[in-house]
Amino acid sequence: MQSYQRQYLKEMGIDIWLIKDSPVAINEDVFEKSNAKESHIEEVDRSVALDILAKQVAVGQQSSLHESRTQSIFSVGNPNAEWLVIGEMPEADEDQRGEPFIGLDGKLLNSMLSAMRLTRGQVFISNILKSSPQNNRDPQPQEILACESYLRQQIVLIKPKIILAMGRIAAQSLLKLERPIGEMRGNRYQYPDSELSVIVTYTPAYLLCSPGDKREAWEDLKFAMQIYKAIR
Repeated sequence: MQSYQRQYLKEMGIDIWLIKDSPVAINEDVFEKSNAKESHIEEVDRSVALDILAKQVAVGQQSSLHESRTQSIFSVGNPNAEWLVIGEMPEADEDQRGEPFIGLDGKLLNSMLSAMRLTRGQVFISNILKSSPQNNRDPQPQEILACESYLRQQIVLIKPKIILAMGRIAAQSLLKLERPIGEMRGNRYQYPDSELSVIVTYTPAYLLCSPGDKREAWEDLKFAMQIYKAIR
């Protein structure tokens, strides 16, 4: 295990782990020089399309959440990412900043990503909901449905190779399942009507409250890395 992995796993609250067959870090220079111009055009088009979608989200009023939010929380990260991280819903501090997974949640997420040899800039991060419910309550089914088309468009535009679904709400919403998260963990799922792999784990917020489950979360991350290595 590399020293930097030990450091990040320590920050996650995990003592010592051995990683076998860790995936190679994502290399953004994956295209041959002959395809560089075409790739650049695709990257620009994708970024422009996501910017347009973000503006639609900002003015969207499909649910009553727009009445109490400070601003929408669209996403953050690399529009060409192979990893798509999807959480449940923005919290109050994210509503103020307009960015998902900040504060202690964000710090733990960054540590989890780093243990996987990923940076925040290499992945794309979003939530099921694009607005924060008051008092950090669980979202209502109609609120999830109101944001579903936005998330679907994000997935289509980004074209990730794997989704890491963080939390029960995220997993159930993505996979259209009513199973508890304990039963969904450790399995490889496919995003409906696609061949896109989905792996389920706990949210950083949950792990901060239940640090004893960080070991299980690390098993989920190792499993996700194995799946990613097999499909990339």
